[in-house]
Amino acid sequence: MSRALPDFPWDRLEPYKQIAVGHPDGIVDLSVGTPVDPTPEAVRNALKEAADAPGYPLTYGTARLREAAAGWLRRRLGVDADPAAVLPVIGTKELVAWLPLLLGAGPGDRVVFPELAYPTYDVGARLAGAEPIATDGLLSLGPVTPKLIWVNTPSNPTGAVLPVEHLRKVVAWARERGVLVVNDECYIELGWDEAPGRQPVSILHPDVCEGSHEGLLAVHSLSKRSNLAGYRAGFVTGDPAVVRRLLAVRKHAGMIVPAPVQAAMAVALDDDEHVDEQRARYARRRKTLKAAFEGHGFRIDHSEASLYLWASRDEPCWDTVAHLAELGILVAPGEFYGRAGSRHVRVAFTATDERVEAAARRL
Repeated sequence: MSRALPDFPWDRLEPYKQIAVGHPDGIVDLSVGTPVDPTPEAVRNALKEAADAPGYPLTYGTARLREAAAGWLRRRLGVDADPAAVLPVIGTKELVAWLPLLLGAGPGDRVVFPELAYPTYDVGARLAGAEPIATDGLLSLGPVTPKLIWVNTPSNPTGAVLPVEHLRKVVAWARERGVLVVNDECYIELGWDEAPGRQPVSILHPDVCEGSHEGLLAVHSLSKRSNLAGYRAGFVTGDPAVVRRLLAVRKHAGMIVPAPVQAAMAVALDDDEHVDEQRARYARRRKTLKAAFEGHGFRIDHSEASLYLWASRDEPCWDTVAHLAELGILVAPGEFYGRAGSRHVRVAFTATDERVEAAARRL
């Protein structure tokens, strides 16, 4: 029996959304990190060309897709990936929500995730009937040995990046205890701070894992980097034995990425140019919003990567949400991501250039 699920948090934003909608120039919705720019033409063409798909697709994914993913991991992240250890998933939120259950977690097991975190890590533990534990300190667990440890670097919501040394310690701690570590790396190509040690690194990078992927998984999404949120396209890779276990269960459960989406994913992963162009768009929007919020009296904490500014006026987050709603700007209260976020708001810079400029003028 799964533990009771929390209410969907974004429903609580609706009254503030209605206030923001009433602004004479309309709402600027910075509350959700959903892409607004076009899906790359080459990716759309690949989807169309693969549209005649009368047979069942492969749960394991096509060899073409798995090779493309492995090539991207080597080229962009410096990860020596085996195509045989790549498994496509129906958007990474699906995997985050169901991974504990797919791995056999249940009552009596514990799933650990960051103190400030994407709410679905908690939901995934509850769906499996396991105990969710939000903590940034593994030593605080004492004798408790979790079933699974989630890491999220770059972080949603804070945009923080964990350095290599920190990740190496997490991996060592977990390996000593036989615990699986999974890093949600969906923002890994969106690092903004060029200072040494501040660039995102995969948990599968040899500097972190000493060349072995044993006991490790990395989760990757094409939603943000390629504007493919509507395609539900992602993959998981890492420990080949764990990937094989997931594949076996997913075959039984019918968790299959549609064939046209698999074809589109392969093209997206082979092409770096569209990612660099999208990254440049986000960099411009980030610069504009960061200057505007700081000029309005906000402090921006962390935010060295991802698609968000972690902003504070040193007041309860719902007061900040209300203040910005009066300006026609909607943001996410930090409380959605854990009690430690109660004095911050998360500001997405995924709106159009026109809406970003509108927000900057109002601030």
